[in-house]
Amino acid sequence: MNRQDALETLRKNPDIPVLIIGGGINGIGTFHDLALQGVDAVLVERDDFCSGASAASSHMAHGGIRYLENGEFRLVKEALRERNRLLRNAPHYVKPLPTTIPIFKWFSGIFNAPFKFLGWLDKPSERGVLVIKIGMMLYDWYVRDFRIMPTHKLLNRAESLKQYPKLNPEVRYTATYYDGLVTTPERLALEMALDAESLNPDARALNYISVIGRDGKSIRLRDELTGETIEVRPQVVVNAAGPWIDFANKAMGEKTHFIGGTKGSHLVLAHEELRKTISDHEFFFENQDGRIVLILPYFDRVIVGTSDIPVDNPDEAQITEEEIEYFLGMIHRVFPRIQVDRSHIVFGFTGVRPLPAAKAVTTGQISRDHHIEVIEPDQNGPFPILNLVGGKWTTFRAFSEEAADEVLKQLDIPRKHDTTDLPIGGGKEFPESEIDVKQWLTNICAATGVSEERLAILLNRYGTRAADMAGYIGVADDDPLLYAPGYSRREIEFLAKSEKVRHLADLLLRRTLLGMLGRLTYVLIEETAAITGNALGWSEAQQHEEIKMVVSALEQNYLAPTLVVSG
Repeated sequence: MNRQDALETLRKNPDIPVLIIGGGINGIGTFHDLALQGVDAVLVERDDFCSGASAASSHMAHGGIRYLENGEFRLVKEALRERNRLLRNAPHYVKPLPTTIPIFKWFSGIFNAPFKFLGWLDKPSERGVLVIKIGMMLYDWYVRDFRIMPTHKLLNRAESLKQYPKLNPEVRYTATYYDGLVTTPERLALEMALDAESLNPDARALNYISVIGRDGKSIRLRDELTGETIEVRPQVVVNAAGPWIDFANKAMGEKTHFIGGTKGSHLVLAHEELRKTISDHEFFFENQDGRIVLILPYFDRVIVGTSDIPVDNPDEAQITEEEIEYFLGMIHRVFPRIQVDRSHIVFGFTGVRPLPAAKAVTTGQISRDHHIEVIEPDQNGPFPILNLVGGKWTTFRAFSEEAADEVLKQLDIPRKHDTTDLPIGGGKEFPESEIDVKQWLTNICAATGVSEERLAILLNRYGTRAADMAGYIGVADDDPLLYAPGYSRREIEFLAKSEKVRHLADLLLRRTLLGMLGRLTYVLIEETAAITGNALGWSEAQQHEEIKMVVSALEQNYLAPTLVVSG
């Protein structure tokens, strides 16, 4: 069902079982779970899918080793098991990530946890080797019966410097354990939404639809593409708007204070020396002020982050000069001989974590766990509103399951299917061994006529969804893009037509990695605008407007280098 048909169906039949507000990972996860149960849920997102908080993650599927210090043992155990499930269910986008902690102290931090519980510790204290060793032992123990990656190891100074010659010689030990890298979180979320609609054609995920009001039984929606309004009458509302939860409730006439979000920013660097130095290891460490920061390998780039700053209005979150200087300076803590400056920045992004409102002394002490706040039906609204507060990328499946179970309870519908072992998108039947990959390439090449070399790139980029893309590519002549030859014209067409692209920014910033990896130039934006516009029926004037919108977004929100306008 295309967008126009879905909207027309809602106009004719406004009574729906479930309305989900918010197309981030928790909203999409809940939508996916409910669709699997046969529930005709409608998900609306005021912007593009996974364009808010869910797009601003550190790109990690992790247990949260530092949460142990806050006593969040249940969360860490759940997150580790969900991390392993993601590695298995979405192997095309979630990869094992060796994570190395440089340690500069012996015994520091031993009393952090008990002092925090007693309220005697207001700011972090650097963790020494003993505390980190205990944390990694717990990490390994929690997944002892579900192990799919190696256990941790410690290296002394001499061994550490041998492996990383440019490491700070003041380091005493390095500790290495394994977590997961989420290469393209936006695509992972989108593929779940597409899976949901495939499982249940009456489940609909709509981007660029906002909630603007409530009248008794009805909730008013606005199509942000046309300005038209529509009313729906849900039996249950799931508010999965993340850091905008309280704002969405306000639009529905409810006054709440569930969220106390904090901003997390990151920079993407093109720095060959730093990328080569860290190899395929993330470096996860405490800066000298006690803040937890990271240096992450990301294709041929390096991601550095993150901040943890309280924010009242998520729409106003931007990367500040102070954050930029802090991120560039923190690298010196671990690799003092590597020089990094602003010229290495090719992209930057920021978002607000949907943390619960709390009175913690430091932002690091605010729980990263998740829970549901229920607004019960009353005379103003005949439906309950389930508010999904908190959560993190790694635990979205478990949180979505909890939310779906609550919805099923409200609707008096039994659960029919489990999502624990359900592959996601291009992770379905993903070939694991080299022999399996070769066989897959041979089969799809024979079926579509697309070369095995090209298919290998598409498989790495989209998982087994590459088979559908190859089927589209193979029926007509295709050419590499002039200004990004790793992509092709029909590849862009396929994404535009089949992946709910409404604006050019959707394609460049979320359906592909062209923006994230700092590959965008003005001529490339023009080239993709023409291809996308032709696929979606845009006028020449609309194509020009889309180009202007992308350039503006890059300059204002993503720290992209200045684009040179052609002509």
